[in-house]
Order: sequence, then structure tokens, then C-alpha cells
Amino acid sequence: MPLTHEEMDRKLDEHFGFEAHDDVAGVLATLSPTVEHDIVGWPTGPTRGRDAARPFYEALFADLTDGKVKSLRRLYGHNFMVDDSLWSGRASGRPFGLDGHGRPLRFRLLHVVEFSDAGQINRENVWIDLAAVLQQLPQAETTAAA
Repeated sequence: MPLTHEEMDRKLDEHFGFEAHDDVAGVLATLSPTVEHDIVGWPTGPTRGRDAARPFYEALFADLTDGKVKSLRRLYGHNFMVDDSLWSGRASGRPFGLDGHGRPLRFRLLHVVEFSDAGQINRENVWIDLAAVLQQLPQAETTAAA
């Protein structure tokens, strides 16, 4: 039986809540044991399983702090949703390989999330507005030694 919009909302909001508290174990618990975790552009590419998703969340929570996600629009299908969100917080580490220097940061996210019949996240595909990130976290130019 397909999940209702409310059931999908609750699960994704739970997932975002654990992210807001830098709770790796909590985030992973929202994922199915065989989750396909695909952060577009992440160096490892898509991964499969909770343990394989763990390094992404550990790096994310080290690099971004005080994070809040505000959903702007959600679209629904049979056991899937598309969530258009705005992330805001601080770039305390090296998010996406860029020196953050503790600067404030805001960027759009697009999540395509598929759910198992049991209500866990079976696939998480995330698109990040890296152009906005680059504009807010300009990097110091380096000059080559002559």
C-alpha cells in the first residue's frame, strides 16, 4: 500500500530533524538498510547501504553547522517525493571542498526521495546549488611560484 503524503512528510522531516542536530545515528536510522544514497557531485558517487552513507554525514556535520532546512515545495508520487528546500547555517569547515571560515551560508537543495513500503528512505538523491555556495564562499586566489 502506498504511503500517504503525510507519512512521507513525517519521515523526511524526521530525517531533516536529525540532520539539524548532527545526529548521524538518527539520520541513518531513517534510511533503509539497502538505501541508495546519491549526493550528486560527491566524490564517492552513489553508495549503497547505511554504512556506506555514514562518511557523507560525518563530513557534512563537520563542515556545516547551525543548519536549518526549510521546505519550499513538495511534489508527491507513488512512494516518492520531490522536496525543494533552502538550507541555511554556517560553513564552519570545508563544505564541498571549499574553505568556509565560519561564514554564513544559504543554498537551495533538491531531494528526490523514494520510500520503502515500510516507510524508510530507500533512495535519497540530492542536488545542491553549488553556484550559490561558490558565490558565498569565494576562495583566496593563489599565485604560482615563478
